[in-house]
Amino acid sequence: METIKNQLSGLLSPEAQRRVRSLWYLGKRVSEWPSALLHPWRRKSIRRLGDLANAHQGKRCFIIGNGPSLKETDVSKLKGEYTFGMNRVYLAFDEWGFKPSYLVSVNDLVIEQCAGDFRELTLPKFFSWRAKHLLYPEGTPDDNTHFLFTTYTGPTFARDARGRMWEGATVTYVCLQLAFHMGFHKVILIGVDHSFSTDGEPNTTVVSRGADSNHFSEEYFGKGFRWQLPDLETSEISYKMARNEYEKAGREIVDATIGGKLEVFPKVEYASLF
Repeated sequence: METIKNQLSGLLSPEAQRRVRSLWYLGKRVSEWPSALLHPWRRKSIRRLGDLANAHQGKRCFIIGNGPSLKETDVSKLKGEYTFGMNRVYLAFDEWGFKPSYLVSVNDLVIEQCAGDFRELTLPKFFSWRAKHLLYPEGTPDDNTHFLFTTYTGPTFARDARGRMWEGATVTYVCLQLAFHMGFHKVILIGVDHSFSTDGEPNTTVVSRGADSNHFSEEYFGKGFRWQLPDLETSEISYKMARNEYEKAGREIVDATIGGKLEVFPKVEYASLF
């Protein structure tokens, strides 16, 4: 894709380039559909996602971000609650004394570098179908694994997680779609700080040079880990889409992140929830 961008930059106007890129990504999504619909691993995931539809209707859940504010949050209070954890959240399991109800990861770089850890986890876990070969290059997935058909482009909010899901530049948005699919009436965000100390062009791949100050653990994206700089602007677009869909359905999303910078959802005091 980078080669295409370079070639187009000298031939087409910015608007024409945008249209060509949109068509290219649309074609890519269409080409992924047969496998995402018909492959036996996906067929199994689709059936199991069907079983989860409205499985927690009317309940509340917590989506646990990975921001440094978690160090100021008594996460142990969530033991016994329905919870979603993301990416390398497992680094905190011993400290918290419990595992989340569900784990979600859709970023290719994270999955590639943490595939061994993910395979060892014994809780329900959801991964992008795109990264199947990174997780299971040989053999078959374990019974805890669910594959989601997630894409980088094509903004939408999926009320039914069995179809295509837009990633919205943040795995938190995928969790919000899964929570809706499962029927949760109230979703509470914690640890979604929505701020990073590392500067640079959004979505650029960088290599960590030392301890991680952007997450709850210095080891999260520690020295040598490859990761992509956040796209906070696109994340806010996706969060607003989620807020609108929840409100239209008579549901709600609130933000209990301590000191968080996200302004899309109503704020609540974490301590007031218990």
